[in-house]
Amino acid sequence: MRICRFATPAATAAVGFYFDDRLVPFDRALGKLADATEQNLWQESRRTGEPVSVLDFLPPQGRFAQLARTLHQRMAADATIVEKLALLTSSVQLLVPIPRPNKLLLLAGNYNEHIKEGGGTATERAETFPYVFMKPPSTTLVDPDAPLTIPAVSPHAIDWELELAVVIGEKCKGVRESDALKSVAGYTIVNDISDRKFRPNPGRKKRERDSFFDWLHGKWHDGFCPCGPAILSADDLPDPQSVTMRLQRNGRTMQDATTAQQIFSVAAVIEFISSFVTLEPGDIISTGTPAGVGNSTGTYLQPGDLLEATLAPIGTLRTPVVGGRA
Repeated sequence: MRICRFATPAATAAVGFYFDDRLVPFDRALGKLADATEQNLWQESRRTGEPVSVLDFLPPQGRFAQLARTLHQRMAADATIVEKLALLTSSVQLLVPIPRPNKLLLLAGNYNEHIKEGGGTATERAETFPYVFMKPPSTTLVDPDAPLTIPAVSPHAIDWELELAVVIGEKCKGVRESDALKSVAGYTIVNDISDRKFRPNPGRKKRERDSFFDWLHGKWHDGFCPCGPAILSADDLPDPQSVTMRLQRNGRTMQDATTAQQIFSVAAVIEFISSFVTLEPGDIISTGTPAGVGNSTGTYLQPGDLLEATLAPIGTLRTPVVGGRA
């Protein structure tokens, strides 16, 4: 079951069941497929006035998760139902599934082949720890199909990074690796766009940590975290280390890997972060990129490019690239 957020010209943001080239609005599925008892339960729950989020339809604590699962099963049992209720995704605006997570955490160097293509040395999990950094979610997260603007301040080395992203479903602290996946609501796609050669004040006096902050600042440009198109429910992906990954630039495959190649698994990452940071519902953890980034060959994004980031079975996140503004 995949859940998405979308908007139409006539409506504000809504929640739907995602089926790649089409989606079924939750309200439409409820009206056609739910029995009277289920509809009454929905109406009673809505009387609280709480806004509805994608997390409400996902485990482990979504208040409508069981209802969503039941409706999805009814659609899966009869393909004609989807045909009757669906909207074409091309007719709506897909939105970032979690628009304002409290935390947007990302990993650096979690695939050995990516480390090696950047000139580093492969490592073993026992010899290191996950390198975690953050992006400002309110200005870096952008919708599926929304254009990525090349930043005018530093336009010449903008790169892609396809990543599996984890959406936390319940508050957790100090969880063990063996229990960590119980706290996951679902999985989505992140493209961790990176400026490989951002050098603020090129004439500066060199300081010891310049290279670190150059790298970090190169992650923070506006729009540098396309995310979506949907969230795959965690109970539909019991093993997040089995996801195939492919990123295409203008139809040419640049990254082709699997999450089995991660140094630190999804569960290990959650254990590490939650050992010192309280994770909250809606927090996003993006788990690093495999080999095949543009920087390894000096190939960078240009206006007119189209990025297609695919994680089976989540879907494809498309990002067109446009020129920078002064």
